[in-house]
Amino acid sequence: ALVQVQLVVPMAVVFGPGSAPGDLPRPLPFRDVQEMEISVNLRTSVTSRYEMLYRSTMGQEEAALAAATAREADAALHPLQDTTLGSLTMYVVPETTSLLPQGINVYVGKHRSALVRAGESLAALQARLREVAQVMSFTASSIAAALSDRVPDGQLSPDARRYLKSSLGYEITFSLLNPDPKSHTVDWDIEGAVNRYVKPVLDKLSLVANFSVDSQILYYAMLGVTPRYDKESSSFLLSAHSLPHVINPVEARLGSSAASLYPVLNFLLYVPERSHSPLYIQDKDGAPVSTNAFHSPRWGGIMVYNVEAPASPQASLPLHVDVDMARVMEVFLAQLRLLFGLSREEVPAEFLLEHPGNEGLADWELDHLLWAHTVENIATVSTTLTSLAQLLDKIGNIVIKDDVASEVYRAVASVQSAVTELSLGHLHAAFQASKEAVTSSERAFFDPSLLHLLYFPDDQKFAIYIPLFLPMAVPILLSLAKIVRETRQRKKEPTKMD
Repeated sequence: ALVQVQLVVPMAVVFGPGSAPGDLPRPLPFRDVQEMEISVNLRTSVTSRYEMLYRSTMGQEEAALAAATAREADAALHPLQDTTLGSLTMYVVPETTSLLPQGINVYVGKHRSALVRAGESLAALQARLREVAQVMSFTASSIAAALSDRVPDGQLSPDARRYLKSSLGYEITFSLLNPDPKSHTVDWDIEGAVNRYVKPVLDKLSLVANFSVDSQILYYAMLGVTPRYDKESSSFLLSAHSLPHVINPVEARLGSSAASLYPVLNFLLYVPERSHSPLYIQDKDGAPVSTNAFHSPRWGGIMVYNVEAPASPQASLPLHVDVDMARVMEVFLAQLRLLFGLSREEVPAEFLLEHPGNEGLADWELDHLLWAHTVENIATVSTTLTSLAQLLDKIGNIVIKDDVASEVYRAVASVQSAVTELSLGHLHAAFQASKEAVTSSERAFFDPSLLHLLYFPDDQKFAIYIPLFLPMAVPILLSLAKIVRETRQRKKEPTKMD
């Protein structure tokens, strides 16, 4: 089925004093629409539509823009702006403003607004606004990544395969690996660290999915790759090409993720054994990795935590190690952001992005996830229902129960509602509808009443029933043959008497 989605972003462009370009087409306030086609493939069409309202600042906004720094202005403007999910507010400041540092043309705040330098003309300003709007909502590549199952392989950026697929829930497991408990007693305050660093991020992400967090300590769990000893630095090295081989042996010890309903994200802290300490990870060019950690797409990440060697060789073993959780969590949260596609590396140089603080992600980054997941959910439901329809066509004698039918109707209605809400610019309602559609379509697809039919095709029926009926059929067939013979003889006999 052709999926047509229109992503509408409501956007206010607010001119501060002295910032309106001279070539505005008509007096403020006025509305304008900018549309862009995002090419996916022939069966999927996605249009982005920015519905812009150009206006001047009001009194309080003007006062907020007179703040000393961009950060203060952002905080003062937050209560005055539209905080609906998926909406954007751009405050245009004069070219000569002191709010933005030299060489910076755009400041993206913690919420859903940005400060933008006016530029020479309306065309220059609009080009800048388009760039900001894409960073804060969705880019063509983030939509392509969300629709990665439908996009021809050559068109996808390598990053697109890195991101986690949209799911109704995720399970996060923190594991401490201590392969050498005879030498090291390791203490980590994982509960405190999760409450302090991880919980604020997950609270913010709770809109996107349900999260569960657990932790474990594994003893004698080895990496499965023997590190190389480097004489110069008298340390052990793990090279970039050996990192993929590190995960499999460890994963066997982590506990089965097969039993879990949702994707599992593994974050591993590895304290190397004494005979391989200190242990450093090298990148492709052979330089040491500053965080001493690496991540694996859609799986999680591993950080190597080296223990200081004791000052005196006579020190009693095992050594007591207290893990610096702030350092560890900084790495794991960065990896979590990477897995959700929230890395900030691909932003233009003239952009300054405000650090989200202890919440771990800005409001607009949450919207960025919701846009991508909503589109992905709509595509997933359309694929699931198409597969179900094709399957039911193949099985002639199928009985579809009412509850399966009603789940299918509900899924179709929810998808239509999601598409409608997107075209109205209601991101939150669209995302909720798309989640309901996924739930209903999967319930229908995996309904137990359909499952046994998948595994019970016609040739299997013959294989089961022939051995049962053959022994009974033999005497029946023989007696039938006898009856036929006797009737024939009876017909012949009277003619002989004549």
